[in-house]
Amino acid sequence: MTALDAAPGDLALVERMVRGAGTSFYRGMKILPPDRRAAMYAIYAFCRVVDDIADEPAQASVRQAALGAWRDRVAALYEGRADDAICRVLLAAIRRYALRREDFLAVIDGMAMDAETRIVAPGLAELDLYCDRVAAAVGRLSVRAFGDASQGADRVAWALGRALQYTNILRDIDEDAGRGRLYLPQEYLAAAGVPADPLAALASPHLPQVCARMAAAARGYFAEARQAMATCDRTAMRPARLMAESYLAVLDALERRGWQNLRQPPRVTRLRKLRILAYSLVPA
Repeated sequence: MTALDAAPGDLALVERMVRGAGTSFYRGMKILPPDRRAAMYAIYAFCRVVDDIADEPAQASVRQAALGAWRDRVAALYEGRADDAICRVLLAAIRRYALRREDFLAVIDGMAMDAETRIVAPGLAELDLYCDRVAAAVGRLSVRAFGDASQGADRVAWALGRALQYTNILRDIDEDAGRGRLYLPQEYLAAAGVPADPLAALASPHLPQVCARMAAAARGYFAEARQAMATCDRTAMRPARLMAESYLAVLDALERRGWQNLRQPPRVTRLRKLRILAYSLVPA
C-alpha cells in the first residue's frame, strides 16, 4: 500500500519536485506520517508550479492564461478528474483530508496579483490580502493535511501565514527591488519618509525604520499564531510549530544583522539550527 493509495510514480515525481526545490520544507515534513507527508508534498508542488508561472519572464497575458489553466484544473479536481501527477496526488489528498477548493483558488489569485503587475508599495489592506492568498491560504490547506480542521487551526493559518510572509518580505527586500518589486506597505514608507520606489527605497537612510516596524508586526503575528496553536490538537500542530521556530530564527538573524546592508544574507547560528533539528526529532 502506498501513501494516500496513490501511484508510486506520481508520489515519486511530487517528492522529487519538493526535494529539488532545495528548501528546508522537504526535511521538515519528514516528521509527518506518510499519507500526510504526501499530501503536503503535493500542496507544495502545486504552490511551486503556480509561483513559477507568476515569476516567468513572459507577458502578463501569457502568465494569466497559465494561471487560468490551473483554475480549470482545480475545478476538475472537485469533479473527480486529474490530468497529471501533481493533480492525481492532490485529488487523493482532497478526498482524504477535505481540502477546500477556495483555498487552492486563493493561492492562484495571490500569484495572479504578482503576474498582473509588479507590486510596489501596496497599501496595508492590499498587502494583507496578498499575504492571505499566498501564505495563509497555503496554511489553511496545510493544517487540514496536518490533522486539524478546527477554527483554531484556521486562526493558526491566518496569523502564521502573515508572520512567515512578512519575514520573507524582510529577507528579500534587495532581491525584490532588483525585480522592480517592493512589498513594504505604503503607509509605513510614508510615515518614515521613504520613497515608494524599489531602488530609491533601498537608498533611503530611513528604510531601517520601516524594516523594524515590519519585524515588530511579524513578531505580533508569531505571538498570535502561538496563542491559536494552544487551542488546537498538539500533534497536528507539530509541523506548524516547527515552521514557526524556523522562521523566527530567520527573523532573529535579520534583526541581528541589521537593516543597513540588505545584501548580506541573514545567518542563523549553528546552535539555533541544532535546536530546531532537535525539536524536529522530539515526538509531539
